Amino acid sequence: MLLLLPLLLPALPVPSDDWPQWRGPERDGVWREEGVLEALPERLEARWRVPVGSGYAAPSVAGELVFVLDRQEEPEEVERVHAFDWRTGERRWTASYPATYAGISYPAGPRCAPLVAGGHVYTLGSVGHLRCLDAGTGEVIWGFDLREDYGIDQERMPIWGISASPILEGELLIVPASAKDGACLVAFDAKTGEERWCALDDRGNYSAPIVIDQAGQRVLVYWSGDRVVGLDPATGGEHWSVDFPSTRMPLGVASPVLAGEHLFLSGFYDGSLLLRLDQSELAAEKVWSRRGQNERSTDALHVIIGTPLVLGEHVYGVDSYGELRCLELASGDRIWEDRTAVPRSRWSTIHMVQRGEKTWMFNERGELLLAELSPEGFSELGRVKLIEPTRGQLNRRDGVCWSHPAFANRHVFLRTDEELACFDLSARE
Repeated sequence: MLLLLPLLLPALPVPSDDWPQWRGPERDGVWREEGVLEALPERLEARWRVPVGSGYAAPSVAGELVFVLDRQEEPEEVERVHAFDWRTGERRWTASYPATYAGISYPAGPRCAPLVAGGHVYTLGSVGHLRCLDAGTGEVIWGFDLREDYGIDQERMPIWGISASPILEGELLIVPASAKDGACLVAFDAKTGEERWCALDDRGNYSAPIVIDQAGQRVLVYWSGDRVVGLDPATGGEHWSVDFPSTRMPLGVASPVLAGEHLFLSGFYDGSLLLRLDQSELAAEKVWSRRGQNERSTDALHVIIGTPLVLGEHVYGVDSYGELRCLELASGDRIWEDRTAVPRSRWSTIHMVQRGEKTWMFNERGELLLAELSPEGFSELGRVKLIEPTRGQLNRRDGVCWSHPAFANRHVFLRTDEELACFDLSARE
């Protein structure tokens, strides 16, 4: 009877997780769900596909809905926020607002992933339209045009638009605004939209901030166009700063990566930087920085879009022309390089998400890879084509898929300039 008992009892459902913001629930590129495929089949059929407009913004998934931003140029220029049923792809609502992209290079659409919390969805458009919407209905609760309200002139506006996803810390929504007069960062009351603080007169950048624990306190880490700073997220007060100036132009897209007491950063033109974070007081110091002669002759890592992974004592990331590399964290020395994960080309991109001992990788050719990364090399366990590249984000090499995927409910959600698609990755019986 004891042997038969498991067969007689109903199976308990495996808990599922949301993916409510940039790089997942903890904003760290880790997928923690159970009941997921351990091997990739040769082919996967989409659970659903729905048409959307152009945009770089990653989708986010929370509750019953998947959220995504796009751009529509006709009959007028607008940015749109869509909410779809995550199971069926049925459109629940769409909210739009006028958004003129004059002066924005690569005008394919919004860059920032929606952030969903407390029944609200927070969105930030390419030219500074900040919105707090009711997640269930799309009704606007509060909003700003940061370009007009905070003075983001042509000199302050990043050439590729505002791209760093806001972060929620406690009751505050902290927004990389790139505005003048000490408002590079602006914190708002998440419920009311009331301004709580402004900080920094730095040039803006494209890298999304993170919040970490250091010396028993919460610290907001932001990589501006001039330096890396640690701030008090409650007040905007500065704790520490390490110079990391842009030599040609600010081009840090990847998020800072926390690894124990270290913080790793990498950008396209300026190479890599490793900081050590003091755990007895709020201070930081440079361990090493390495930059090659140019974007072809690189040293360590010159990352364009995909945030690297730090696993143990090693860093894994994709260099300027698509070279997947392993570095020794302590020194930046290269351990190996692989050129099979994505074809070699300028700005070739892979997004990497860690789940247990395996790495899920989505490359710009629309392929999902399952791999193991170690100092011994890149071990590809499977690869399947899921979605076709499009030319809106980059009108080269028959297009790209540059948007970060969302992993939620044991599914993956992917978008291009033409469609949003959902694929089931749950373990099969």
